[in-house]
Parts: sequence; structure tokens; C-alpha cells
Amino acid sequence: MVSIEEFTNQLAAEFEDIDPSTITPETNYREIKNWSSMYALIIIAFVDANFDVQLNAENLKNSQTIKDIYNIIISKQM
Repeated sequence: MVSIEEFTNQLAAEFEDIDPSTITPETNYREIKNWSSMYALIIIAFVDANFDVQLNAENLKNSQTIKDIYNIIISKQM
């Protein structure tokens, strides 16, 4: 698994209209400018493609930050 910093940078690069330098592990991803369900789909697809982990709606509902998502991925890879 990549470090939390690398994960954050990779995920931030997926958001085309957001400055990646504004995203940190502590960022509440729902508070990202112009947040929509499209971003949720981007997160789910990114995690599936890069870490072979399937996130579901419950995972996103129970998480708030980029770090929360990272921790879910780690727990599902064990």
C-alpha cells in the first residue's frame, strides 16, 4: 500500500477542476468545492482501479476525510 500522502496526491489528481495542493489527508471530501455525486463515483472508481478494493455507499456514508477512505482500503486489504 502507498503512503497516505501518496494516496492523497494520486486521488487529488483525479479531480480535474480542483487544485491538488488544496487536498490533504484531513480534507473532508464532501466539502470540496463543487462536490457532487460525480466525485463519489470518481473516488470509487479510483480505489477499485488502483487498489482492487470495492467501496460501497455505506463506506462513503461512514467516512468524511481522505484519510478515512485510506483506512477503509487498508482494512479491506487485510
